[in-house]
Amino acid sequence: MIPVQGVEDQTVAVLGLGRSGKATAAALAAGGARVVAWDDGVDTREAAGADGLQILDLTRDAAWQGVSLLVVSPGIPHLYPRPHPIIAKAYELGIPVDNDVGLFFRSYATDDWQGFDRPPRVIAVTGSNGKSTTTALIHHVLTVCDRPTQMGGNIGTGVLSLDPGIDGEVVVLELSSYQTDLARALTPDVAVFTNLSPDHLDRHAGHGGYFAAKRRLFAEGGPDRAVIGVDEVEGLFLAGQLAVGPSDDRVIRVSAGQKLDRAAWSVFARKGFLSEYRKGRQAASIDLREMLGLPGAHNHQNACAAYAACRAIGLAPRQIEAAFHSFAGLPHRSQTVAEIGGVRYVNDSKATNVDAAAKALQAFDRIRWIAGGLGKDGGIAALAPYLDHVSKAYLIGHSARDFALEIGQTPHEIAETMEDAVAHAHAEAEPGDTVLLAPAAASFDQYPNFEKRGEHFVQLVQALAAKSR
Repeated sequence: MIPVQGVEDQTVAVLGLGRSGKATAAALAAGGARVVAWDDGVDTREAAGADGLQILDLTRDAAWQGVSLLVVSPGIPHLYPRPHPIIAKAYELGIPVDNDVGLFFRSYATDDWQGFDRPPRVIAVTGSNGKSTTTALIHHVLTVCDRPTQMGGNIGTGVLSLDPGIDGEVVVLELSSYQTDLARALTPDVAVFTNLSPDHLDRHAGHGGYFAAKRRLFAEGGPDRAVIGVDEVEGLFLAGQLAVGPSDDRVIRVSAGQKLDRAAWSVFARKGFLSEYRKGRQAASIDLREMLGLPGAHNHQNACAAYAACRAIGLAPRQIEAAFHSFAGLPHRSQTVAEIGGVRYVNDSKATNVDAAAKALQAFDRIRWIAGGLGKDGGIAALAPYLDHVSKAYLIGHSARDFALEIGQTPHEIAETMEDAVAHAHAEAEPGDTVLLAPAAASFDQYPNFEKRGEHFVQLVQALAAKSR
């Protein structure tokens, strides 16, 4: 746990008592704060009270007497489409509002660091797609290279549940737009922006607000080094805003297709090869084609971003390359589950939107595509350019028939359930095919979350693999 600094003898209110909220309350108490807490859910409040938290009804004006700070969980709207009433009350009273990420950045550094040979550093990763894989890949490289490291934030451990920093440690954080938008302190040593595509637009009042939330990671004090994906105009803009000129190598530009040989420092992937350029000259090259944990152009972009972040803290190219080979990938993100009779089975249940599904479809040649679920606004018509490699689609869930109308002449069947989709794809697949779960839809019609959907796919494939032995 990281005790929160600067709250001793203060009354701090915590709104939202899920995993993040309870960890925040504990870290505030460890820093000497008097913690009062509230959650809109009766059962959640009662459970937290039974664990010893002081529950105080923040919907009542009298409850705010003496409160100096409100800390909120990331899932609670603080601005758009409208602030939660308790957050709106804090604004009205002039009480600062923060989240656990802001508390982390103001509390991680301690006086103990003065005795360290190498002070701890923080790498923070944000973006629309690929940030979890990029975060996990950086952490994996550091682990393989025997660097003390922790991973947390939007993946793994909550930021305030991490251990206090030790000599030479690197903390790798995945940060969502909800987290960066509200945090009052954002001071990573290295900040990574992977890419931007429309998502969470209701929470940010549109695409511009969504980008502005991501951009805050680079604006609140500024990192020592910035790794910026420049395959979208927002990344180009951000890189241009951060660099003081063409020779500024504090900005490392990253691409998954463009040759970037004129920037001061760049890392890009083309035709399966990662290249690092510095001051117009190639500094390193890595063949990514045989790395099973990093299939497809979208994962090559993740590899470039992770490589750049690791180079920014001093790791050598060959160290990074060796670690890439042992990266198995994250569950539900282009995860190779099995190979049965020459057919590869890939779980990309995290591909819940069109952009993520498009990236998955571009990663393989002959695809038997399992898609569907609870479709999102706009449908999947935008996937038409990526269906050439699809031998057949097996459509499941609430939006199966809507999806069937949008995929044109692509062979398909309405499978309805995951069981039928996997069974039929398995029966019809030929050696060299890839059975790909990339739903392009939310999971909530049939599963509580995308993880459970992916786990069901994995179980079905593993059962087929066991039968084939």
